[in-house]
Amino acid sequence: MTEHIVADGLFETHLTVSNLDRSIVFYRDVVGLQLGLHERDRRAAFFWIGGPGHSMLGLWAAGAAPMAVCLHAAFATSLDEVLEAPRRLRQLGVTPLSFHAEEADEPSVIGWMPAAAVYFRDPDGHLLEYLAMVDARPDPDLGVVSWSEWPSAVR
Repeated sequence: MTEHIVADGLFETHLTVSNLDRSIVFYRDVVGLQLGLHERDRRAAFFWIGGPGHSMLGLWAAGAAPMAVCLHAAFATSLDEVLEAPRRLRQLGVTPLSFHAEEADEPSVIGWMPAAAVYFRDPDGHLLEYLAMVDARPDPDLGVVSWSEWPSAVR
């Protein structure tokens, strides 16, 4: 049997909120979390828990039903594990996915963090993620790219 990916902890979770601006103020000023990114076009905000790269809370503005947001859980692991995840998931009969939910054979890189991630679904269709922070300068302008497209200069 193929060895599973080692999840070291829960890296992130996501919540839907009725008023994103109000929730940003609450989680920043009351809970004391550091705002990492506010994406107005996607109606989402991401907060660091324990400082950049430790853990994250994502907030998504709830829209009119039906909801078009797919919430997920991310498991923290090492970069080596994330790089191996597509191959090992396939050996376990699970389809690895990119950030854009397309079948993938390599991680996606989320530039603003930066982090490498591989997504997949559980038997009930819940979206799950293996994620590792990457030791590089955050680049929000990069967006999300595949591992092979990620500029080698920032590695």
